[in-house]
Amino acid sequence: MSKNHLYKVLLAPRVTEKTATLSANSNQYVFEVARDADKATVRAAVEHLFDVNVEAVRIVNVKGKNKTFRFRPGRRSDWKKAYVRIQEGQVIDVLGGENP
Repeated sequence: MSKNHLYKVLLAPRVTEKTATLSANSNQYVFEVARDADKATVRAAVEHLFDVNVEAVRIVNVKGKNKTFRFRPGRRSDWKKAYVRIQEGQVIDVLGGENP
C-alpha cells in the first residue's frame, strides 16, 4: 500500500470527553477516517504515522443528521470513525503537547 494512501486514510482525531476517558483508561484513540477505509488500512495508517503497535480496530459508520439550513430542510453528510486500541505503555499525542 502506498504511503500517500495511508496519509489520506486518517482525516482527524476526535477529541471529546468520551474519547479522553477512553485514551486515559483503556489506551484507545478515536479518529475520523475516510469513507472507504477498512480495518486493515486504518491499522496500517496508525502504525505507520504514529510508530505504535495496534492491538484492535473497530469501525463505526455515523449517519448524518437531518437539519434545517436557513429554513430549508437539509442533511449532514455521513462519516466514518475508528476506535483504535494500542499496546500498553504506548501513547499517541493527538493534541500536540508533551508526552507524560
